[in-house]
Amino acid sequence: MNILVTGGAGFIGSNFIRYMLERYPDDRMVNLDKLTYAGNLENLKDVAAHPRYQFVHGDICDAAMVQASLKRNEIDIVVHFAAESHVDRSIMGASECVRTNVLGTSVLLEAAKESKLTKFIHVSTDEVYGSLGSEGRFSESTPLHPNSPYAASKASADLLVLAYHHTFGLPVVVTRCSNNYGPYQFPEKFIPLMIVNALNDKPLPVYGDGSNVRDWIHVLDHCAAIDTVLHTGRIGSVYNIGGNSERKNLDVAKRILQSLAKPESLLAFVKDRPGHDRRYAMDSSKIEDELRWRPRMSFEEGLVETISWYQQHADWWQRIVNGEYKDYYKAMYEGR
Repeated sequence: MNILVTGGAGFIGSNFIRYMLERYPDDRMVNLDKLTYAGNLENLKDVAAHPRYQFVHGDICDAAMVQASLKRNEIDIVVHFAAESHVDRSIMGASECVRTNVLGTSVLLEAAKESKLTKFIHVSTDEVYGSLGSEGRFSESTPLHPNSPYAASKASADLLVLAYHHTFGLPVVVTRCSNNYGPYQFPEKFIPLMIVNALNDKPLPVYGDGSNVRDWIHVLDHCAAIDTVLHTGRIGSVYNIGGNSERKNLDVAKRILQSLAKPESLLAFVKDRPGHDRRYAMDSSKIEDELRWRPRMSFEEGLVETISWYQQHADWWQRIVNGEYKDYYKAMYEGR
């Protein structure tokens, strides 16, 4: 199969490309990425010369380029990761988020409609469902109730994707995943931010009282779930993908400090972000029962491996935190 991966130089996309190249010796992976701040070809330098891997530098909002890439590479399947994916950045300015996540998805769908794809997998997020109280979990039938510009843009894209299936018969599948963590994650996200700051003996900025709850899944478990959906997922379906690992943000930060033998005095509570969702939790019974997928890595094991990866790859994240990211970090956390 010829598989086009949008956003393949990002965190989840790069892990997925590496996963698929290792697992399927007959599949060819085409990575389409604009290389914005979070797109980093260093994430894939170990496969850059692989005979079944190709990088295409382009913007998913460029209709002519997208159409040409699908045709030239005889693409069978699109796996759509590309997105502006950080809530804080969407609060600072929503326009780029809407452009990439909504317009970009629309451009991809139009191009896919003219191609002979066997499947279009749209990778979404649990944030489209909004916030939970202390009980319950999101199911695929939970009404969409996005609370941030980022979540609203992803919910809009989800609905577009499903509408193209209903209206045009496009062979789509939507996946909605809980919070990912693991190697190559850009250090604006919570877990790598905590790890990097702890390694540098800098304060660990925790929003509000730190009691916000997230369900965590290791990125390779997520890759395995998408692989499963790619091969056996039902066309027109939505699948929730969760890690069954709910943790309070404060508890995660404390666990990271403990693992690195750093003092809890490094914890720094900062003013909460606007509209901060209190709790996410996923009911993954549909993909577990129907497709026989389950997460394999416990949060404790995955966190230890992730901390170790950041310790061993300081050159990778130091190049990031010493660049443009410094201005973003200052705007988000200093003075709060």
